[in-house]
Amino acid sequence: MASVAGIWAASHGPLLVRNWQAVPAAQKDRLTAAFRELGRRVSEAHLDVLIEVSPDHWTNFFLDNIPAVCFGVGEEHGGPAEPFMKEFPHPQLRGHPGLAMHLARSAFEADFEPSISHRLRLDHGFCIPLWKMGLERLPRIVPMIVNSIEPPLPSLRRCMEWGLLLKHAIETYAEPLRVGVLATGGLSHSIGERTMGDIDEPFDRECIRLFSEGTPAELAAFLEMRLPMTGNGAHEVRNWAVAHGAAGCRGFRLVDYLPVPAVIVGCSFAAWEPPRAAA
Repeated sequence: MASVAGIWAASHGPLLVRNWQAVPAAQKDRLTAAFRELGRRVSEAHLDVLIEVSPDHWTNFFLDNIPAVCFGVGEEHGGPAEPFMKEFPHPQLRGHPGLAMHLARSAFEADFEPSISHRLRLDHGFCIPLWKMGLERLPRIVPMIVNSIEPPLPSLRRCMEWGLLLKHAIETYAEPLRVGVLATGGLSHSIGERTMGDIDEPFDRECIRLFSEGTPAELAAFLEMRLPMTGNGAHEVRNWAVAHGAAGCRGFRLVDYLPVPAVIVGCSFAAWEPPRAAA
């Protein structure tokens, strides 16, 4: 059977690439160290497959077709089309159709209703962390797109339930794979709004505290109350909620957090203790 070998989260703002030269040296050093620390942990997990949880930034979907959740089930996924990502070293990323279809089937059997796509292009949300982590070898990638762009959005409670489903589906897949989960995006930031450039550091720190020591109900209640009052980019914390659920809603460990005005994001990096396999 497959097993959950690691669960991580990282910010992915495009200015981490587009505006990298403007980041102050001390912050640049911390960001680099945090990404590389996650890269070290991913490498040491010896993954066969990495399930990446990220939004789609109008690359594959638009207002005429916005799934709440979509799994990429193709043999390959296209790399990012954004001009600022032109130096990303992987124009194609290998997928794992077997595990991806198993995740989708497991979801339907559990009364979840995902979409699937045989042809996705993975934008900066997926690819910046892979790039910045400095991985020598990329595992196969199963993309899980979670809508955090255009309302209505999945509830935080449902996102954690999706994570629990991922754990169950991984552990019931017959092939002996080592599978990781990487949530990307967040924490607080605002795109295209009057508040663009603001970083809500109190919100970010309370998120981190509740991921560390809060109950799932406390975390969900806080986020549902506060997300409408902070920048629209903070909705990407839904991806973190999926990862939290995959870890059994426990074992969160902060790697680093720093508000970085040059990239307009409260940048955060975390890891969870892998959950114990079901008996």
